[in-house]
Amino acid sequence: MSGEAVTYDLEIDGMTCASCASRIEKRLNRMEGVAATVNYATEKAHVQVASGIAVDDLISEVVRTGYSAALPRETASAELDPAYRRLRLRLIVAAVLAIPVIALAMAEPLQFPGWQWASLILATPVVTWAAWPFHRAAFLNARHRAVTMDTLISVGVGAAYLWSLYALFFGTAGMWGMTHPFRFTIERGDGLGSIYLEVAAGVTMFLLLGRFLEQRSKRRAGAALRALGELGAKDVSVLRDGREERMPLERLRVGDAFVVRPGEKIATDGIVREGSSAVDASMLTGESIPVEVRAGDSVTGATVNVGGRLLVSATRVGADTQLARMARLVEEAQSGKAEAQRLADRLSAVFVPIVFAISAVTLVVWLLIGGGAAAAFTAAVAVLIIACPCALGLATPMALLVGTGRGAQLGVLIKGPEVLESTRRVDTIVLDKTGTVTTGRMALVDIIVADGEDVTEVLRHAAAVEEASEHPIAQAIVRGATERIGDLPPVQDFRSIAGRGVTGVVESHAVIAGRPSLLEDWALPLDGVLAAAFDSAEADARTAVAVAWDGRVRGVLVVADQVKATSADAIAALRGLGLRPVLLTGDNERAARSMADAVGIDEVRAGVLPEGKVDAITALQARGAVVAMVGDGVNDAAALAQSDLGIAMGTGTDAAIEASDLTLVRGDLWGAVDSIRLARRTLGTIRGNLFWALAYNVAAIPLAALGLLNPMLAGAAMAFSSVFVVLNSLRLRRFRSAAGETVR
Repeated sequence: MSGEAVTYDLEIDGMTCASCASRIEKRLNRMEGVAATVNYATEKAHVQVASGIAVDDLISEVVRTGYSAALPRETASAELDPAYRRLRLRLIVAAVLAIPVIALAMAEPLQFPGWQWASLILATPVVTWAAWPFHRAAFLNARHRAVTMDTLISVGVGAAYLWSLYALFFGTAGMWGMTHPFRFTIERGDGLGSIYLEVAAGVTMFLLLGRFLEQRSKRRAGAALRALGELGAKDVSVLRDGREERMPLERLRVGDAFVVRPGEKIATDGIVREGSSAVDASMLTGESIPVEVRAGDSVTGATVNVGGRLLVSATRVGADTQLARMARLVEEAQSGKAEAQRLADRLSAVFVPIVFAISAVTLVVWLLIGGGAAAAFTAAVAVLIIACPCALGLATPMALLVGTGRGAQLGVLIKGPEVLESTRRVDTIVLDKTGTVTTGRMALVDIIVADGEDVTEVLRHAAAVEEASEHPIAQAIVRGATERIGDLPPVQDFRSIAGRGVTGVVESHAVIAGRPSLLEDWALPLDGVLAAAFDSAEADARTAVAVAWDGRVRGVLVVADQVKATSADAIAALRGLGLRPVLLTGDNERAARSMADAVGIDEVRAGVLPEGKVDAITALQARGAVVAMVGDGVNDAAALAQSDLGIAMGTGTDAAIEASDLTLVRGDLWGAVDSIRLARRTLGTIRGNLFWALAYNVAAIPLAALGLLNPMLAGAAMAFSSVFVVLNSLRLRRFRSAAGETVR
């Protein structure tokens, strides 16, 4: 591509299947200097163009292909999306009008004199206005010499409706008092006494229901990026001429100095000029231990200042910040994910051409054997009508409704049908450590005391002085102490030394708790067993706190993230599902291996920085692995989107949840086991539904071709196939958690 490249992201409207995306992509790539990829799942086109090509030219090319395109616009939710609301209105109108038409056709006692004309009045808006998306798609496909399920739907619905018009106006079906008796007989006729309005209206209603449910999940594709945007601060206190001025974040510029008070979010990436504090970066990194910062240290936007006042100089703003880069990573990973064609579309690639061929052969054969034009046309149209399976419209959404409903009861949220196909192929599951395998919360795990010291006394004095601190490590020590020994004595003359520890007087003892450097200021160096314990804890990526009073070092307290009680059993269950677990962590190799051994994981990726998680996933995929990823932090969002199956802990951040394919409301790995089991079971149910939805109709095609199609048999087959799909889907309600939990 010559010249300076410019990148545009376009929102595409009007796509109904993956072949639409392929068609738009080919059309754009024919333009000189354009490289485009179109994603059906996200309904977006990612286009790189040479300088000089305007975005209006790209939009015009998409419009000439038969679709619409626009630059991305802010949409708060699916409910506010005009296309979503139009589809919902079509579904509501179709349901209100089609249900009476189906009832009149199937129940002879309801067939009052003139019922067929009432059915015509009710069915006409359904097969014209409500079914317009299918007719429009069929027309576009015809222009490009392609057929999809939309083609079969449009032709089948149109044939049923037009033949019904012909039978009403030129046949005997319009006679006053005519009824459709319900009988299971096969008889030959010219079809002029039968109408198929219930087929035309019913097929439209059921397939609109499927399209609506699909769109509802697809419209959430951009929510991950909105969730990332919501993490950042909205305004900032900028220091100008010694005075603080509150202003919107958009007005902040590189080099501006801004103030961050305790509890506030850091507005943007920068360097600390003055002050020291602990910064909670868990929303971005997923790591539970706050990072100590002081003058000269870098800080990241959207992290939280949990300690003292900071004066920060902005180094990156707007689209250059780490948060914005993460948003781009998520979007790129979503756009690059392989497009999953709907199962119905894949079936239609074979089924639709065969049906049209059978219909054409039926017409020709009937004419050749002298059956007459009316009988020939009746048989040919009957093939098209019976081959348009209304249950196919329920096959996927009904199983999804029941499966996702049961999943919600078990704490598993499934986002769409493409997720289910991923679960079938996954062979590797990558587990983020903090908040996924572990609790993500600091806890007191060990107490090492010097010779002659009492463990309870060491813990009691240390916790008493730490109780006055709000630091998460201090609070972990206090929680551990209160659980073991109860109430703590009061502290006097408390003092906090940022990044080093605390001091205070407890029961007339001057207590020091913190890092070895703080104790050395009091001429109290660590040595022997305590020094070894401190070094060992640090090597294992744990946090150690030395405790001293009255001129002697008394002990070392070790604080660390804890493995969840359910992790080891759940990982064993994942192995039972044929998955290879991989632990992903920023810890050193020694600490990571110790953690992996505790939960039964053989493969470890240690020392992975937050921005390297996507690289770790792509490396596994490059080796041929189909990867599921379980995570909970914002830094996991891009990796979740890059993985073949993203599973987010519901206890994690909104960005991680929205970038994932599956969300676990519960905070343990049994949810991951249940999610994969349920998704696979739901996929199996969908496949069964699709098979039987087609089987009933396929079995009736020979009868239609021979001119033996009884309209009531056709209606009964339609109804029975739909009932079967519903009952088969309801079996998913009996799904139980692998953990043996009974959810009511």
